[in-house]
Amino acid sequence: MKQARNLLLLVAVAVMTLGCVQRTIKIDSTPQGALVHLNDEEVGRTPLSVPFKFYGVYDVRLELDGYKPLWTKEEAKAPWWEVPGPDLIAEAVSDAHVIQDWHFDLEPKLAVSDAEVVKRADELKTQLTGQTAETTN
Repeated sequence: MKQARNLLLLVAVAVMTLGCVQRTIKIDSTPQGALVHLNDEEVGRTPLSVPFKFYGVYDVRLELDGYKPLWTKEEAKAPWWEVPGPDLIAEAVSDAHVIQDWHFDLEPKLAVSDAEVVKRADELKTQLTGQTAETTN
């Protein structure tokens, strides 16, 4: 009787350690090479794959020289078999791999010449000087 119980316990432990669900977020961008932050943690440059533990909404930030920074949110959605209940069985008996594919398009920054910057600065200086003169009269 004791041997049967020990054998059953050994089999249960073996079954529970067999499976493992791997969760990966794959992030790519156009153009590639953008620095990626997930929930304010730097994770690398696109294209990249990052393991994750929890489903839900992630804060995503991408930055690349010459392009506008992109701040957005993206959701890692659970497959049906990862909801509470079936997830215990999936964890125990399968080597499943959940992949979330996220792609982001970055917008180029507008090119501004030095002459345009100087012109705009002169306009602002004139406006500021004009307003100051009006308010002192």
